[in-house]
Amino acid sequence: MPGPDRSRVCVGVPVGEMADYDWGAGAPALYVNWRVVPKPPDTGGIRFGQMVRTSKDTISPELGVIQAAARRNPGSLWLIGNEPDVVAQDNATPEQYAKSYGIAYRAIKEADPSAQVAIAGVSQPTPLRVAYLDRVLAAYRQQYGTEMPVDVWNVHAYILREQRDSWGVGVPPGMAVDQGQLYEISDHADMAIFRRQIADFRRWMAERGQRDKPLIVSEYGILMPEDYGFPPEVVGRFLVDTFDYFMQARDEQTGYPADDNRLVQTFCWFSATALGWPTSNLFDSATHAITPVGKAFRDYVAALR
Repeated sequence: MPGPDRSRVCVGVPVGEMADYDWGAGAPALYVNWRVVPKPPDTGGIRFGQMVRTSKDTISPELGVIQAAARRNPGSLWLIGNEPDVVAQDNATPEQYAKSYGIAYRAIKEADPSAQVAIAGVSQPTPLRVAYLDRVLAAYRQQYGTEMPVDVWNVHAYILREQRDSWGVGVPPGMAVDQGQLYEISDHADMAIFRRQIADFRRWMAERGQRDKPLIVSEYGILMPEDYGFPPEVVGRFLVDTFDYFMQARDEQTGYPADDNRLVQTFCWFSATALGWPTSNLFDSATHAITPVGKAFRDYVAALR
């Protein structure tokens, strides 16, 4: 996974296709669209990350479709689930997710042993969310009698409130607490919190014997609207600051040894355009014209190797 700087940059494309947007010289190296696509469109060398969805104790699409896509696209990155820790997303207890992960992992590897399988990204790397992941690891061990096989570690990197029946990402299913980090809206683009969460997650990986695995941040950005204090200039600065951090952050004790001890190997901005969360859009959802945030993205990526 490590390579030239541009190879680290990813974008989420929940609406349309990569070709619908004018990336100019600033195209990313990878994109995701939260689906399994048996035949991804030709994007001129931009890689596609497949995603299986795991809602409660179900897997979508069916295993036959997953295996056909894996055979057709050898060596692809596969994300198993999307925010199982969030009720509004894949909404699974740790035990449900562990079971689904085991089924999907085996199906993909049977079809394509060279596939790179990543765990689902929890919404943010907070103590409450890593406690959820500890239960996932324990449940997998109990259900399958072995350690959970993870080729690529994955996390999302939002800064959102963790409180039952409040705004934010709530409390993970199956967790018997009512709150975790009580972030405020003003914390949503706080770089000190952002850096600490990523460093803490790498430390958590290292403490569990996972330091020798790559880490991707498969989703992050700004979800709050402009009138909450997040105009384009603030979002654009956050984009540049986080890109700089991902490119430079290293730790000799916790970083990935195969990548000069960098903390993160790939990072994915949300998003090209999302109808419900427009603040971070790189392109206008109606016209596909590039936004000020999109210009910051395109200029940054165009300057990379």
